[in-house]
Amino acid sequence: MAREELRARVRAALPWTVRLQLRALEAAVDATQRRRDGTVNRFLFNLLADRRVAPTTTSGSVRSLDVTVDASTGVTARVFFNSGAPTAPSPRPVVVYFHGGGFTVFSAATGPYDSLCRSICLGSGAVVVSLSYRLAPEHRFPAAYDDGAAALRFLTTSSAASQIPVPIDLSRCFLAGDSAGANIAHHVAHRFTSSSSSPPPNIQIAGIILLSAYFGGQERTESELALEGVAPIVNLRRSDFWWKAFLPAGADRNHPAAHVTGEAGPEPELGEAFPPALVVVGGLDPLQDWGRRYAAMLRRMGKSVKVVEFPEAVHAFYFFPALPESARLVEEIKAFVQQDAEPNSNSS
Repeated sequence: MAREELRARVRAALPWTVRLQLRALEAAVDATQRRRDGTVNRFLFNLLADRRVAPTTTSGSVRSLDVTVDASTGVTARVFFNSGAPTAPSPRPVVVYFHGGGFTVFSAATGPYDSLCRSICLGSGAVVVSLSYRLAPEHRFPAAYDDGAAALRFLTTSSAASQIPVPIDLSRCFLAGDSAGANIAHHVAHRFTSSSSSPPPNIQIAGIILLSAYFGGQERTESELALEGVAPIVNLRRSDFWWKAFLPAGADRNHPAAHVTGEAGPEPELGEAFPPALVVVGGLDPLQDWGRRYAAMLRRMGKSVKVVEFPEAVHAFYFFPALPESARLVEEIKAFVQQDAEPNSNSS
């Protein structure tokens, strides 16, 4: 498709107010990543970012509180629960959410993530645990994955039981994330379901939910090249910065943390217990080819996967409730969390 036609599709898909917000976000990201030493100016980014304080209440009685997941690392999480849902199942499923931001920015307190997790909580009936994992480049691979595993262990403790005000069903634990957070969700699920892992016996990962998943490789995909300079948020320059900040020093983008789809090396060895997946792909997102390749890899491995395509969705469309895809996304997540998934079937 011609570049001008793609540019016109992006303009048509986004109201002018959303375009302005996306440009402001891009400016904030670029302004904070221009240090010569490759680090991120977190003080400046936090001044520019929309942060919200817990606890708060929204319509539907979704409440939140902040908890310490691991005192040794300082990792925290924001827990969302619907206190005004008398018909909600008890105990409730739990969704552990990993925010995006190229492994380098954002937290559970960032405004769009606070809002998104409230919507998921209200729509699905689940308790949502949004993790503020440690950020790169100060904390490179595998710190974010370690923090994701720590969040699952935390949920099995008496501390979690005493702090989370509603009962949760640890046999129905879902891992979810967008962009880099989707990458984390995959790797944490992979780690917990591999044959060499020893997860707590009373927790089960029932599914993973990947939105605009951030995978990559040395190869530039067709969608990355076609949408370069056209689509918002993700471009090759920013993406290369994020991978360089996160991956081990000297590693390239074919490192197993980035490249999981098998083209540049062996496919990941997914354990029998690797959960069903919901993979959400935006048709105007440069990362769309990686998302589809990821789903294809899961099918080759005999895993259950449902791909939901939003043809006119850009990267981070879920930041904006005004976009129709945002409401449809919550409905898809609700259906996925509430369904009785068959662990070894294939779907599309």
